[in-house]
Amino acid sequence: MTDHFRRLLLSLTVFLVALTIFSLVRNRQPGYGLLDLLRGRGPGEQFTAAAGPQLSTADVAGLARLDEEYARLCAAVLPSVVSVNTKSLVQRQRTFRWGIFDLPRMTVEEQAGLGSGAIISKEGHVITNYHVIAGATEVKVVTNDGKEYSAHVIDGSKVRDIALIKIDGGKNDFPPLSFADSDKVRVGEIVFAVGNPFGLSGTVTQGIISARNRTLSDGSALDYLQTDTVINPGNSGGPLVNVKGEILGVNVAIFRGDQNVQAWQGVGLAVPANEAKQVVDSVLALRAGKREAPRQQGYIGVRVFDRALQLNLPNGQALAALLVQVVYEESPAAAAGLLPGDVILELNGQPVGGAEELLGEIAKLKPGTKFTLGIYRNNQIGQLTGIVGAAPQA
Repeated sequence: MTDHFRRLLLSLTVFLVALTIFSLVRNRQPGYGLLDLLRGRGPGEQFTAAAGPQLSTADVAGLARLDEEYARLCAAVLPSVVSVNTKSLVQRQRTFRWGIFDLPRMTVEEQAGLGSGAIISKEGHVITNYHVIAGATEVKVVTNDGKEYSAHVIDGSKVRDIALIKIDGGKNDFPPLSFADSDKVRVGEIVFAVGNPFGLSGTVTQGIISARNRTLSDGSALDYLQTDTVINPGNSGGPLVNVKGEILGVNVAIFRGDQNVQAWQGVGLAVPANEAKQVVDSVLALRAGKREAPRQQGYIGVRVFDRALQLNLPNGQALAALLVQVVYEESPAAAAGLLPGDVILELNGQPVGGAEELLGEIAKLKPGTKFTLGIYRNNQIGQLTGIVGAAPQA
């Protein structure tokens, strides 16, 4: 290689290096030095955080007050809601191999259960669902602060699915919740479900009362409140509270439109507070040794369609009326001669305004007293009389 060629190669190398440095300097990002670029480091990630919230509480004053009130309500209710953990013995059929045969064998196994409840007395009385404690050999109550207590079942109603249990230990400063008058509840009222879904204690969900009196029959032990509040397995027995923190209902079930979906689908059911309180009053009355528990609800054994109709009589008179859907066998209504397809105009001389009103008035009747139904059948108005029965009990 000649000296001339070496000089030419060196000059070309120096030119290329200079051109590269010039390009890097010209295109470098602010804050990055030439040395950083020569080491192969690229420009830094730019990140500018928000200066603050998009709105102030003054901009959304109404929502801010609502937010504060929701939080205040939950803080007041949560100490009174408990998790109810149970153990029970269940029989299961297993198979064992004997030679070439698979033979059945019954085994007894311990099964854990969970639910929710609400403290309703300073002494630690807790209301829950009957199915939560049914068959339990052990009941434990866990309060919202994480303390665990042994408890025992006092009594309850299987039909109404309400039970009363008592926390052991003699403590008398538990924070109780009071009952609301569920007869006054209105569709659209804001409610909160509090409980222990899937074992996640202290869970609160919010919704409204979607409907009431879902079972339009006095042959049912009770009607349910319907809510769109999220209710899941484990919420059973927990309270459905109103905006004052009163027990408006006891969460009992979720309705599954699709049986393959084992989760909430927008329809939750709760035993109305008045029904639940009646069970509690009966249990406490019997516990206290009173000769008679509070009276049972009246019952005649009729199911009516949920919509009232207007009956136009031949004489031009228009009356509110209810079409009879079912008359239960061997019921007071059947004994009085009421038939499916009859139209009820009056109960004890009072016009019927709707299905809820009629069934509510029947429930108020004292078992053993006389009732009179004004009916319309075969284009004629007539009267039927009978004796009020007692609503089915557990």
